[in-house]
Amino acid sequence: MSVYGDKAEALFRQGFNCSQSVLCAFGDLTGLDGETAAKLASSFGGGLGRMREVCGAVSGACMVLGLLRGYSDPKDAAAKREHYHLIQEYAHRFRAQNGSIICRELLNGAGTEGTEPEARTEQYYKKRPCPALVREAAELVATLLELGEA
Repeated sequence: MSVYGDKAEALFRQGFNCSQSVLCAFGDLTGLDGETAAKLASSFGGGLGRMREVCGAVSGACMVLGLLRGYSDPKDAAAKREHYHLIQEYAHRFRAQNGSIICRELLNGAGTEGTEPEARTEQYYKKRPCPALVREAAELVATLLELGEA
């Protein structure tokens, strides 16, 4: 367990979406203030605007990895290749732990109906794996960073 996993889950339980929770948990490392991070990640919750595509926690994790280990020179092919390999490794590990990186598959039918965000009730948290997925997404980022693989 990592402090980042704890932070991410706590943020999710406060009402932030999955992507916001992971990105905001790493504010001390990314340098983004909470409002900027929350706005940047706001579109990626629920698998991209609740369309249940790539898990928002995975998207938030990739934003963290991009900010900390991304490239900015479009002509630096080596840096681009290295970063893409990092993201592929992240996705591979998340998939190995959870079976997928796709929101609708991770939810296995729980909360996949409709396009409107649901109220965060006790029942909401009981029927979906999202708090654990947010925690795992952040912990995996922390693991990659601690191991020097990022």
